[in-house]
Amino acid sequence: MKVVILAGGLGTRLSEETAVKPKPMVEIGSEPIIWHIMKIYSSQGFNDFIICAGYKQNVIKDYFVSYLRNHVDIEVNLKNNAVTPLNDHRENWDVKIIDTGLNTMTGGRIKRIRKYVEGETFMLTYGDGLADINIEALLGSHKISGAYVTVTAVQPRGRFGSLEIDENGKVTKFQEKLPGDGFWVNGGYYVMEPEVFDFIDDDKTVWENKPMSKLALLGKLNSYKHSQFWRPMDTMTDKRQLEEIWNSEKAPWRIWKD
Repeated sequence: MKVVILAGGLGTRLSEETAVKPKPMVEIGSEPIIWHIMKIYSSQGFNDFIICAGYKQNVIKDYFVSYLRNHVDIEVNLKNNAVTPLNDHRENWDVKIIDTGLNTMTGGRIKRIRKYVEGETFMLTYGDGLADINIEALLGSHKISGAYVTVTAVQPRGRFGSLEIDENGKVTKFQEKLPGDGFWVNGGYYVMEPEVFDFIDDDKTVWENKPMSKLALLGKLNSYKHSQFWRPMDTMTDKRQLEEIWNSEKAPWRIWKD
């Protein structure tokens, strides 16, 4: 089953980084966040990727074209103009990088890769969110639902700390960043049937607006509740926090073995 990754947006809230690279290429540790996302899928047996590129797509293409060279030790024989790998570092990945346009909206990007998944169930996610998601459980939920789309529902951490205040104005309890406010939100990590393309009009279609709303009204939008780790990388603060988690060597999304 193919995995489609939306990786063409500008990422304006990460402008310190995205001035020179697309958002999915912003690094967490020594690798771009798109690599982490792909490892989440590949560790569970899904290795066929379609990347919907756009803004600074050349950075994504250069990364994968040079992937082997940049991940192994090499011997360079200048006399013979030969480069020999000295160890093995291979991913079992097939990666298609498709130019889906600079200003195309999310729905338009999905529609532009239609010919690569024609007639197939496929998965889709955004190039900026990490989770310790169980893909088989997600697919199982989708299969029994009869829906055209299953979206992973998550409960993000609360943005602010919580105060309990007594009648005299004294704080009696403080809790930093509650786990959520009870609402479920779109965490990406979709499963989609080919019928979804009929719900997308053109390049200007925002997937999260009209198409998803119509699918919900028709009873064709299923949810898979993921209550464990999920974190997006929307801001520089998010990036720093994800890097701290990664560097702690206890990253919940690191479900693969080196």
